[in-house]
Amino acid sequence: MKGTADLQSRQKGAILGMFIGDALAMPVHWYYDRQALYRDYGHVTGYQAPQNPHPGSILWRSAYNGAADILHDQKKYWGRHGIHYHQFLKAGENTLNVKLCALLIDTLVENGTYDSDAYLERYIDYMITPGRHRDTYVEEYHRHFFTHYANGKPPRSCGVVEKHISGIIGMIPLIVYYAEDPDTARRLAFQHLRLTHLGDRMTSAGNLLVDILLPVLNGASLKDTLVDKIKRQDNPLVGFPFLRWLEDPDEAVIGRRLSSACYVEDALPAIFYLALKYHHDAARGLIANTNLGGDNSGRGAVLGALLGAANGHQAFPKSWVDGLRHPPANLDLLAQKGKE
Repeated sequence: MKGTADLQSRQKGAILGMFIGDALAMPVHWYYDRQALYRDYGHVTGYQAPQNPHPGSILWRSAYNGAADILHDQKKYWGRHGIHYHQFLKAGENTLNVKLCALLIDTLVENGTYDSDAYLERYIDYMITPGRHRDTYVEEYHRHFFTHYANGKPPRSCGVVEKHISGIIGMIPLIVYYAEDPDTARRLAFQHLRLTHLGDRMTSAGNLLVDILLPVLNGASLKDTLVDKIKRQDNPLVGFPFLRWLEDPDEAVIGRRLSSACYVEDALPAIFYLALKYHHDAARGLIANTNLGGDNSGRGAVLGALLGAANGHQAFPKSWVDGLRHPPANLDLLAQKGKE
């Protein structure tokens, strides 16, 4: 069964969904206690600003002492209890990993093709220039990358073996841009992934994302694509009885049968459960994801891309699209066939 939205609408929907899913969840990111989430923010259905204290913050035991300064004036908050990971972001603003996707989109559109060296140059400048990203928390892969970079490694050799969902988020703009050329989409998406995220787990996760997002962008039904993948059982990340769980409350599935954490083996099964359940209703799916807590920003970015690709860019409430603090620029230019 084919989707009804045209290709450009699906491409725009995937990018908007990625931005919206991340921004909705940003203030309640990494809340693993759902009672605390509800106490601090209520049932989240729109953008909110983050607030301190964050009861589950692990910044008190996080550290980065690399020679390349990527924390800038945020460093003083590391080692302290209760600090929100995104404390200085505004309602509707995106976390660092999705802002880097915006950087990649700009690079793609300006160059007319993917240039990994051009992206790395922008990435390094973005991270080491004070005041650019304003996010208090900087994930491990950035810290490892810039430790290697400061020690003299060439940028292309600074990636590390990784396991977080953040890696495959960066593949989404390339899959979208080259949607009509599946071989190029897969090749360049993996080239980009391996700049920062190495290892078998990331390869398995990346393949699964490409296997589902690409056909949906090209008109396949998200539900049918997921069901087919589940039945094939050719990737351990889909080795769960998702179809039996669809009538159960989300809270009985994510956080109990499936983890809400940020590693790919946790996040991707949760994403596919939500994508299957809410394949026809992007807004309900992203609200559900947000209020489930855990790594809801990382999950939300990937889930939003899948739901946006399935339902087109008009699937999201106008207030969400208009409320993005920094909406994706060049969206119409991105939503066209990428050519090598």
